[in-house]
Amino acid sequence: MEFTIGGRLEVRITPADVGKRVSVRRRTDSAGTGLEFTDTIGVLTSWNGSVLSITRKSGESVHIAESSLVAGKVVPAAPARRRGPAASFEELADVTARAWQPVESEALGDWRLRAAGGFTRRANSALPLGDPGLPLGEAFGRVGSWYEERGLPAYIQTATGAEGTQEALCAELERHGWRGEVSAEVRIAALAPVGDLDADVSAVRLTRAPDAAWLARYQRFSTPGPHVLRVLGSGPSVWFATVPGDAGAPDAIGRCVVDGRWAGFMAVEVAPEQRRRGLATTVMTALARRALDEGASAAWLQVEEDNEGARALYDGMGFTAHHRYHHFRPA
Repeated sequence: MEFTIGGRLEVRITPADVGKRVSVRRRTDSAGTGLEFTDTIGVLTSWNGSVLSITRKSGESVHIAESSLVAGKVVPAAPARRRGPAASFEELADVTARAWQPVESEALGDWRLRAAGGFTRRANSALPLGDPGLPLGEAFGRVGSWYEERGLPAYIQTATGAEGTQEALCAELERHGWRGEVSAEVRIAALAPVGDLDADVSAVRLTRAPDAAWLARYQRFSTPGPHVLRVLGSGPSVWFATVPGDAGAPDAIGRCVVDGRWAGFMAVEVAPEQRRRGLATTVMTALARRALDEGASAAWLQVEEDNEGARALYDGMGFTAHHRYHHFRPA
């Protein structure tokens, strides 16, 4: 990371750069090792008095004493993408929200309060896209009350790591005592290469609704009540894939929501005893071909950061990270 001009380290950021993506180097004193340096990259979310706050793409806020800075500069808002479809955060936020629609929703200014009996955080969290019409502290309190009235934990979904994402909002949530509980990546790719994968899809059955066998493999609830079926069936054009098994529950399942040029993949699950046979690839290939038939050209999916197996699979299909999303909850 290069900070120097003519061989000199320089701090080339000021409080006027709040809201911009920056890279800084600071001194740290490590016991037993003496003076060391640490680099931090993220959005400069505040510069109050002698303390800077920088929110990383992970959603974590780092607080840095101004006196410890040895170098700093503004860096491009987002790295140039080398492959995959062009997409803005705003477009993907709307598309991904339509794939997990709640049973109940209410507007709070430009924010959306969403509830679905607790099934999936995505359908049971506030989606803050724009101005809530209230000071943020009051808006956070209103979110908490709205979910408390429904007997649900309060979550606010935020995003980091791309042009136009919500690092400043993450920092405000932390200042008001909210903490990030779950983080995941939103990944995107061209759809045609997924549909062109060498997979025998003849055994994959595609339906418009999940049957009892599909639900038996989907291990995300105890009893599939009406709210579960309503969320799973939500979206502009929804498809469910099933690879039948010999023991009742399918060997593999998946879900795809086609929405204009986008095809979203989710709920891809394989029976433990059937893993490493390429069934996840088979399911996604079958769904991709159906989405291509409906005119889609781009793909998205969400994967939790600790799911190494899924991340490796999607790497091989050409999916790259677009941004991260986080669910914040009152501490």
